[in-house]
Amino acid sequence: MKEKTQSILKIIFGVLTLCSLYVFFCKSFFCGLGMIGIVTILAAKFLNYRLNPLTAKKLKRFREIKRGYISFWILLGITIITLFAELYVNDRALIVHYQGKTSFPTYNGIELGSKYGLAGVDGQTPVNYRDLKKQFAEAGEGNWVIMPAIPYNPNEQTSFEGYLKPRPPDGASRHYLGTDTTGRDILARLIYGFRIAILFALCFMLLTYSIGISIGCLMGYFGGLFDLIAQRLIEIWSNIPFLYMVIIAFSVVPTSIGISARIILLLIIMGLFSWTGMTYYMRTSTYREKSRDYTAAAIVSGAGTWRIIFNHIIPNTISTIVTFMPFTVVAAITSITALDFLGLGLPPPTASMGELLKQGKDNLTTAPWIVTSAFTTLVFLLSLVTFIGEAVREAFDPKKFTTYR
Repeated sequence: MKEKTQSILKIIFGVLTLCSLYVFFCKSFFCGLGMIGIVTILAAKFLNYRLNPLTAKKLKRFREIKRGYISFWILLGITIITLFAELYVNDRALIVHYQGKTSFPTYNGIELGSKYGLAGVDGQTPVNYRDLKKQFAEAGEGNWVIMPAIPYNPNEQTSFEGYLKPRPPDGASRHYLGTDTTGRDILARLIYGFRIAILFALCFMLLTYSIGISIGCLMGYFGGLFDLIAQRLIEIWSNIPFLYMVIIAFSVVPTSIGISARIILLLIIMGLFSWTGMTYYMRTSTYREKSRDYTAAAIVSGAGTWRIIFNHIIPNTISTIVTFMPFTVVAAITSITALDFLGLGLPPPTASMGELLKQGKDNLTTAPWIVTSAFTTLVFLLSLVTFIGEAVREAFDPKKFTTYR
């Protein structure tokens, strides 16, 4: 009976995965990513997936450290919620009911006003769903529009008294944290900026760890001349000024390549100049694990180099890798925020906490709500990740829980 239940669950999760991939590729990148994450968490929870006993013991210690454990779930929950930000922060309607037909414009392409009976210029331009909602309500013909809780796009400029200028927090207009210097909703930009920052940091961590772990393990495993030459090359590479490389790269890259390409370029540049620190830690850990009996047994049994490194050495250095993960995320968020503050980070008009901090500094007396909102969000995010990092370090620290006789 249990095997039958497991088979049914596998089929269900398989179907959910296909649906998530469809949304990921055809509808919304972030929404699909959130669905994939949720399906992965549920699959790990309900399917018979068993961890290594030692890893399970360390995770149990992590759960016992309440501050880090609660911070982890808070950060995970907020991240998943922001992946679906288009459903509650958007200038597109969630549902439009017109002449007996219902449509869902959130993830559709641009819709012209003629689709909903608008004439003239309004019929030949993209629909303003906030105005459409008012027109339907005034007409009283049974048509209606449901807007998101925050009916503004993070890059949408809204005027105040006929001018594009900062607007203080106002619940009536649904600018709950006010607007920035160009009339863009601050709460919308913070939500999208939070999502971009955390996903950028995770991609940065994967990139730097992939390079650093691979090179560090090779240095520790082969040693000798290879290790010596690699150390000298890393020392030379680490002395190249990172900030100058960012300035040079973005000065020669044309703006026509698009925002996504510029973000990927920034990620690659940051990753290429940030992997050296992890290399030294993995080199030391690999030297230590290579001298263990299980590595000698694997060599005698005929295991290849890559199998020994990836199947035996890296799993036994997981404590080193996991311990540094949260602090790498903190470093990435801090770096991208600082670059945005200097105007060298994410390309405009990408939502960014660093860009809001820069606006807040320039308008500290006239619009204090800008810097207050951005600074509070940044401190909250970094505090959560730091609490998680401290808990992970304590849970995976072997010295704290090991006694020698």
